[in-house]
Amino acid sequence: MEQRYVDRADAGRRLAPLVAAELDPAGGPPLVLALPRGGVPVGAAVAAALSAPLDVLLVRKLGVPEQPELAFGAIASGGAWVLNEEIVLAAGLDDRRIAQVIDEQERELRRRELRYRGARAAPALADRTIVVVDDGLATGATMRVAVLALRHRGAARVVAVAPVGSGEACALLEADAEAVVCPFVPHPFKAVGAWYEHFDPVADEAVGAILARAWARLVS
Repeated sequence: MEQRYVDRADAGRRLAPLVAAELDPAGGPPLVLALPRGGVPVGAAVAAALSAPLDVLLVRKLGVPEQPELAFGAIASGGAWVLNEEIVLAAGLDDRRIAQVIDEQERELRRRELRYRGARAAPALADRTIVVVDDGLATGATMRVAVLALRHRGAARVVAVAPVGSGEACALLEADAEAVVCPFVPHPFKAVGAWYEHFDPVADEAVGAILARAWARLVS
């Protein structure tokens, strides 16, 4: 595989055969859940190639109040969350402040779910094979909380997918997911965007449009 992807859609198309190899052909198509925003174009291409339904699983980083860019954990739709105890201790965060940040991010998760999905019900996850997709794995924390959230909601099998990731992130996920599909593990890793020719930000409007097309494809 070439070392750089053209864009997120190209990455998804190139990932699809590798994801298919991890699935049970007799089990029918999986449910593909993409992590907004950057994971949605990747997941859409994977879902289209697999003739699988697409939806989103929202994950938010939990930022240290005085340094919001420094994440001490992450939270996902459905209430699952993980904490980085080293950062919690180093930042001197007590239970009250942790709970405050979690509450703020839970409200943001609900707001974004309403924006992306509207009145459409969230898909059932229990006893299903779920392919969860992001556009890259730096620390793996976001994908890990997504996998744990799917476990919490009864998924039968979880396949964690990203076009590129660090070796540490991929190793971390192997303990939580049944399979990890991450074909490009460069060393040194640098940033996720370094491995794409085009890595523009994905707007909320683009996420909504991609989901609308995917849902229309299923009923056409």
